[in-house]
Amino acid sequence: MMGRSSKNTNRSTRTGGRCAATLSLLLSVVTCLAQMPWHVEGTTTVGFYATSCPNAETIIQQEVQSRFNSDPTISAGLLRMFFHDCFVQGCDASILIDPTPGNTPEKQSGPNLTLRGFDLIDAIKSKLEAECPGIVSCADIIAVATRDAVALAGGPSYQVKTGRFDGRRSKSSDANILPSPDSDVDQASSAFASQGLSLNDLVVLLGAHTTGFAHCGFFSDRLYNFQGTGQPDPTMNPPLVSRLKGICPNPASGSSTDPTVSLDQGTRDTFDSSYYSQLQKHNGILRIDQVLQDDPRTSPLVSRFTDAGAFFTSFISSITTLGDLNVKSAQTGEVRLDCRRINPITHTPPTTRPTSPPITPQPPVSGVPPVTPRKPPSPPPLRKGPRIPLPLPPFRPHFPPMRRGERRHHRPHHTIRIPFDPFP
Repeated sequence: MMGRSSKNTNRSTRTGGRCAATLSLLLSVVTCLAQMPWHVEGTTTVGFYATSCPNAETIIQQEVQSRFNSDPTISAGLLRMFFHDCFVQGCDASILIDPTPGNTPEKQSGPNLTLRGFDLIDAIKSKLEAECPGIVSCADIIAVATRDAVALAGGPSYQVKTGRFDGRRSKSSDANILPSPDSDVDQASSAFASQGLSLNDLVVLLGAHTTGFAHCGFFSDRLYNFQGTGQPDPTMNPPLVSRLKGICPNPASGSSTDPTVSLDQGTRDTFDSSYYSQLQKHNGILRIDQVLQDDPRTSPLVSRFTDAGAFFTSFISSITTLGDLNVKSAQTGEVRLDCRRINPITHTPPTTRPTSPPITPQPPVSGVPPVTPRKPPSPPPLRKGPRIPLPLPPFRPHFPPMRRGERRHHRPHHTIRIPFDPFP
């Protein structure tokens, strides 16, 4: 009897220990999960508007084609807009928001003052709102329009995942994370890494400078006073320095003019691999471009991307990665009705889900009188008078009669039944 009791006690101790260990492990897991930085992000897919707005991408393509026919530089404008939007708070069209009395948005920050193409986005949005109101986000318009502009300029055609939501925040200070035109590889790669982009992405996405131009103010120090030396940047091709001095005035002269220069000295408005070939000739306009050739970490990539096929393949991969940055969800974003303004709080966006028809009361069956529902009976009124105690139920024992194998133990206040083994 005592041996079995001791064995049961040991078993209980072991069981209790296992339970305590399991509970401790569970609490540790819960604590770790609670401390993890959870980010709720939206999801995108190719053909998101196939049923809700089937003509969306066609409308965007037609508008971009029309603008490109009159202004081929729009390709560079849209590429730069897309990059500056996605790099800051993700691809959420925050770059489009206009200033308000209480807010200075991203578009008014220093790096974004020369952005263009906003009117084209407005025109596309107007057409889409007429076709399918409240369905296509401004963030998706920028992404698809950029894809079409790249293809029109001679670059690769690629599929764009859609389904983004527009952001509800735009602060000029947020744009400070954009890499400066004067950045070296360390500074630029650090900025890219903060957004989850690799060194390869850095070299590939800067290849978008194969089309477009830059204002002299972004690189005039390389012509006249590089790093305070009073001399040109020694890494720039001397004949190029002489030619650019004839275009860009010395900032010390106090001139207010700010001309533009093609970023790709080989082909200006064509999306190709000429940009990398020009870097090998030290014809890079911005310092952030030329350092790619001069730094041993990125120079092999520059050589590789002089091949158009290698550049195009990597560009599709990198710009897709860029387009997936910090995509907003329905809980953190919206579909703006006007790309320049955040929707008012009271606005309820339309839904593409079909709604059930309202329930219509059925007419009464001929010859059958309508059924009038009965009212529930009223409770009886409360009577006043002395309270009469209710009779107590008859006494019943706390335990049923003993069964075989049980014996009764008497205690001062109660009786308990303890099972025992009749064959110890």
